[in-house]
Amino acid sequence: MTEVLGVILAGGRATRLGGGDKCLRVVAGRRIIDHVTERLTPQVAGLALNANGDPARFAGIGLPVLADSVTGQAGPLAGVLAGLDWAAARGAATIATVAGDTPYFPRDLVQRLAAAAGSTGVAIAASPDRAGRLQRHPTFGLWPVALREDLRTALTGGLRKVTLWTDAHDAGTAVFESVPVDPFFNINSFEDLASAGTLRPA
Repeated sequence: MTEVLGVILAGGRATRLGGGDKCLRVVAGRRIIDHVTERLTPQVAGLALNANGDPARFAGIGLPVLADSVTGQAGPLAGVLAGLDWAAARGAATIATVAGDTPYFPRDLVQRLAAAAGSTGVAIAASPDRAGRLQRHPTFGLWPVALREDLRTALTGGLRKVTLWTDAHDAGTAVFESVPVDPFFNINSFEDLASAGTLRPA
């Protein structure tokens, strides 16, 4: 899947962790962003980070930092749009996005998203919860550059919920096993930070 570019969505405000950037917190002796880049880099042809504010705080990571072009805390879809605009400028046709607070997502994520893509080329990841109910993880998705103006229009019109847009664009779903560990376990609290350090993911 070397024709796909990768974008790490790191726009969360980490209020339950006292603020700051979750991706810079440490899990198992490494920053979360280091876990994320180690997993995503082999799956894509290039990589960028979506985050707002002063990009200098990410200087040591060595990735281009993409700010949202839509103002007002527009959520993950604004990060997707920023990634699509970056990819368009590079002549790429597709991006894959991952959340910047999820250190152990699948190493075959992009390949399986591509295999599951719907008629428009959009796909999102999902995994069963503890009760066996399928939970979608729409920040882990495959997004065609051809749809960026459609997405821009939707965001300008006030759309914020990711699945409303993906459902309207025939998104496919790539289902991943969640036993023994849900690969989409993300960091939202200090307890999650501690738990993540004890996991032994694939």
